[in-house]
Parts: sequence; C-alpha cells; structure tokens
Amino acid sequence: MSDHNLLKGATAMAVAGLLAGGFLVPAVRAQSTVPAGQPASTAASAGAPTRYTPNRFSRRAEIHYGLIWGVDSLSVKSVESGEMIRFAYRVIDAAKAQPLNDKKLEPSLIDPQAGVRLVIPSLEKVGQLRQSGTPEAGKSYWMAFSNKGGLVKRGDRVNVVIGNFRAEGLVVD
Repeated sequence: MSDHNLLKGATAMAVAGLLAGGFLVPAVRAQSTVPAGQPASTAASAGAPTRYTPNRFSRRAEIHYGLIWGVDSLSVKSVESGEMIRFAYRVIDAAKAQPLNDKKLEPSLIDPQAGVRLVIPSLEKVGQLRQSGTPEAGKSYWMAFSNKGGLVKRGDRVNVVIGNFRAEGLVVD
C-alpha cells in the first residue's frame, strides 16, 4: 500500500469517526435521566401539554361593561363542591357600578341550558351572601348563588341579571 492510499484511508476513518461521534453524543445526551428528587429542566418541560383557556367573553363585551356599568373582570366560578356559584367583578367607575350593589335589587343567575334560575340565599345571622356596600373604584366585589343539586356545572354559559344589568354568556369556571 502506498503512502497516498494509507493517508487517504486514515483520513476516511477519521472523518467517519467524527461523524459517528457527532451522532452518538447527542443521542447519549438525549437519553440522560434526571436524578430522583430533582426538578426537570425547563427545556424538558417545554413540550408538556398546556390547558387551553378560551376567551370568557369578547373584547367588545368587556368594553361595554366598562363604559356602561363601570365594571370589568367579570367571572363566574363553581365553589363549595358545586353547591355555590360565585359571581365576581371589579369596579372601575363607582357611580356607574352602584346598581350592582343595590340591596333592593334581587340578583339572579340564569342557566338557559339547565333551565334554572339561581338566587342568592339569605342566612339568619349573616344575611344575603353578597357585598352590598357603596362600591369603590379598584375594588373587587362578589355574590354567591345557591346551586343546590349542582344543576349549574363548570363549562355552562350563564346570564347574571341585577335590575337592568345583564351579563350574558359568562362561562362557569
């Protein structure tokens, strides 16, 4: 064998070794495990599934509630193992939001799909389960509707009615 052929064969083996090494190292790194008790890296958890949360209501509706009623961040949640439905909102204009806290008005939560109308229960020593003081801008307020029997469920679209105020199509979380 000539020196030229020997050099050519050694070069080919070196290139083959580099290529094989380049493929093996990433494969070994990909197979490494995280020791027990240590959190996985953020790169490893980047492919984890995420919970999809749809828009609760349109941007146009959000603007409407803010301009007309002086409230935003409306939410409806199932609480107390589904026995209560909590409606919450944040006041951005106290004067416009006054009717929502009026004790004389009887709030109701309507689920058209289930065909029910929920009311706020009144307890002997506590009174109605709602906040009814003078609203202040920047503060959040809530009211709880009785959902005895769990007729209104998570994912249902409901309407909240308080006097002339009507929030339609809110999704129960």
